[in-house]
Amino acid sequence: MPDGGFDPVRLAPAAERVDYTVKKGDVSLAVYRKRAAGQGQRPVLFLVHGSSNSALSSFDLSAPGGEYSTMNVFAALDYDVWTMDHENYGRSSRTEGNSDIESGVGDLIAVSELVVRETGQSRMHMLGESSGALRAAAFAMERPERVDRLILNAFTYTGRNSPTLAKRAEQLPYFRAHNRRLRDRDMIRSIFTRDHPGTSDLRVADALADTELEFGDQVPTGTYLDMCANLPVVDPLRVQSPVLMIRGEHDGIASEEDLLDFYRRLPNPDRQFAVLPGAAHALVFGHNRHQFWHVAHAFLSMPERRDGH
Repeated sequence: MPDGGFDPVRLAPAAERVDYTVKKGDVSLAVYRKRAAGQGQRPVLFLVHGSSNSALSSFDLSAPGGEYSTMNVFAALDYDVWTMDHENYGRSSRTEGNSDIESGVGDLIAVSELVVRETGQSRMHMLGESSGALRAAAFAMERPERVDRLILNAFTYTGRNSPTLAKRAEQLPYFRAHNRRLRDRDMIRSIFTRDHPGTSDLRVADALADTELEFGDQVPTGTYLDMCANLPVVDPLRVQSPVLMIRGEHDGIASEEDLLDFYRRLPNPDRQFAVLPGAAHALVFGHNRHQFWHVAHAFLSMPERRDGH
């Protein structure tokens, strides 16, 4: 099998995407859903994108060399998969705001009402990557009744000993003064090379850039500002759900020690910490993304306890 032996896409026919629009006040938010054909409820999985790319390029990308759509993979594993473009990303409204973490939580609150209404389920699994993991965890603090199991991929806690954030902080005065930053083809390629070259196929970076740059060469600065100046934005003691933290071996966005400090403070004993070898920040686009699919699915499909607690 081309993806390292883990090929869930063969388990079910290709899922068709359904698009929605949700209002957050005057802001229109683009929402996307994929699930395999058939009847009956499936566990809901909501994917939350990061700082530099919108939802479909992050989670429903077509690229050379194999399957790169996280939505396809988990729809084939029989999840009801959702994602959205946050304010000022993708097909969602453009505003004067900087789309910081707090704004992203507001987006998720608005869209979660649609998910509950359309699926008939009050709780959903969530998987956020990079600043999307911060958004997802912050949403879990504010709406614990909506979150079942939570996956934090490429998360950061305080930023302590993060080479990526130390370098990014050099532009902090710019982020404070501007609500947009340049996000061109070179910047998108750097996501694939900055930590450890060779962990992903650069043809995928080019496919991502081709898809994403249709929306322009600028994105909001809010999450960068939060990650450089306002961490921590998530209090682990307030995250009540089961949590899986996934870190690529070479990811420079956070030190392992910083993430383990967050992990140790989580109150729910149903928690896991996974380090994936040969992976960097862009886990969903790496050569070893099949390992990411595996650990995420294993956590989401964990059997319930039988001891009555």
